[in-house]
Amino acid sequence: MNMSDSAGFNIEDLINVPPLKEGKPVEVAQGKRVLEEEIKEIKSVSDSLQKELATLQNEACQLEGIHKEKEELCRKLQFQCEESEQDSARLLKQNKKSDELLEQYRCEIQEFKLKHRKQRMKFENQIHQLIEQHRNLHSVFTPEMLPDEIGSAENIKSQLLSAEQMKLAQLHHLNEELEEVKKQKQPRITVAQTQEE
Repeated sequence: MNMSDSAGFNIEDLINVPPLKEGKPVEVAQGKRVLEEEIKEIKSVSDSLQKELATLQNEACQLEGIHKEKEELCRKLQFQCEESEQDSARLLKQNKKSDELLEQYRCEIQEFKLKHRKQRMKFENQIHQLIEQHRNLHSVFTPEMLPDEIGSAENIKSQLLSAEQMKLAQLHHLNEELEEVKKQKQPRITVAQTQEE
């Protein structure tokens, strides 16, 4: 393995330096020892740097793994946020539809009450007119026919009252439907408030 320091020369080249041809043997030996010490120091520094590089590479791998985990967690959180937003939008849409349906029922009930009131006033007027007609006809018809006329009037009155009771039953049924819609809407509002908190 060839190892080079930051200056760009090969350490093995320094180790395999040929002996100097000129100079005194003592000076050459001393220079060689100094050179060998420097080479050892350079190798020691190089080994230390190699270990530090390996440590840094290991830490870089660990940090890269942590970074990938964080990215995955961020994607999951973003997905959950998008789902929560979609749920909130769906609940708001459902609440809006429920409000519109309640308003529609309220208008229908008010319209039905007004219509029923008008019909009742009409029925009462018809009954009063029939009673008045029978009173006026009393002088024309004989007393023997009067019970039949009264029975006919009472029969008409009974029919009118029966029609009125049927309308009241329909009104009661509409009120029950309105209460059922209110009960169904209440849990949805509670769920929406819980998710917002």
